[in-house]
Amino acid sequence: MSTSEAARTPQDADRQEQFAAEVTDVLNKGALALLVSVGHQCGLFDTLAALPPASGADIAKAADLDERYVREWLGGMVVGGFVEYRPEEGTYALPPEHAASLTTAAGPDNLAGMMMYIGLMGEVEQRVVRCFREGGGVPYSAYPRFQALQAEETARVYDQALVDTIVPLAPGLPERLRAGIDVLDVGTGQGHAPLVLAKAFPASRFLGIDQSEAAVETARAEAARVGLGNVRYRAADSTRTSGEYDLITAFDVIHDLARPAETLTAIARALRADGTFLMGDIAASSRLEENIGHPFGPALFGFSVFYCMTTSLSTGGAGLGTVWGRETAVRMLNEAGFQDIDVKPVEGDPVNVYYVANKG
Repeated sequence: MSTSEAARTPQDADRQEQFAAEVTDVLNKGALALLVSVGHQCGLFDTLAALPPASGADIAKAADLDERYVREWLGGMVVGGFVEYRPEEGTYALPPEHAASLTTAAGPDNLAGMMMYIGLMGEVEQRVVRCFREGGGVPYSAYPRFQALQAEETARVYDQALVDTIVPLAPGLPERLRAGIDVLDVGTGQGHAPLVLAKAFPASRFLGIDQSEAAVETARAEAARVGLGNVRYRAADSTRTSGEYDLITAFDVIHDLARPAETLTAIARALRADGTFLMGDIAASSRLEENIGHPFGPALFGFSVFYCMTTSLSTGGAGLGTVWGRETAVRMLNEAGFQDIDVKPVEGDPVNVYYVANKG
């Protein structure tokens, strides 16, 4: 159907009005996402949760922030339904039901930290627009904040769930870790996952590898700060994984890689015969229609366009993006040499599922 023909097609006025309202809601929610990100970074939600109903000046003072900016931010939070306002008293309050999704104390339920990715995407928007016209991708170097944001996001989950919930997904793995085994974490970022495991399982030996020298240096500094001697970090190419390991982990990284198939093959090669590969990755389907209604569906596709897919394409890579879902993941694991594959969700981590794979 041509554009002119579409223009002559009779329209359902109610449907048009409803969709226009939805688009307006998207605009408002986009602005709210940035305001929530600012509030998270400035500690305003934690401040509000700790105070009784208070004036803007008192909230700014408690948070050690500029009062004029805080007052305008509070206005956005009020009209957006995040914060309650009492005009007769001129006070603001964060309902405890809202604090349960917005404060540090909420742990993995804190969704405010996820909003920082919206700002990150905005920083590269014009470069992504150029890629739509010219092809290619936006390089990893264009995202200097990504490692820090990823570390904060994963810490919310791994601090509470990695040892007691995720590791036990593999039968017998906690016992093996307590006895002492060799562990490799691929795409370790700032190294939080192996750090958590190294603390919990001092008899085991951990190595984290990542392509980012800066991230590896941050990981090393943190390991030294807490005095752990059973964890090391190295900048390395994941497709050239060497050594032999009893457990290899890869959390929220494989679908981002330029050469995911080669990485999975290298992982299978480095895994001992009785070893386990534990992979966390996006909880989505490779079939588009099955992602309709996914609670994080639009966010997953947005993250893919603005980071996952484009950084892979920037190096001439596979650019899997959201094509990497359960079906593709299982197929690629099979092709890499894994035969025994179990896919499991974890409560408290709605974005990922976890793959427990053995070579069989």
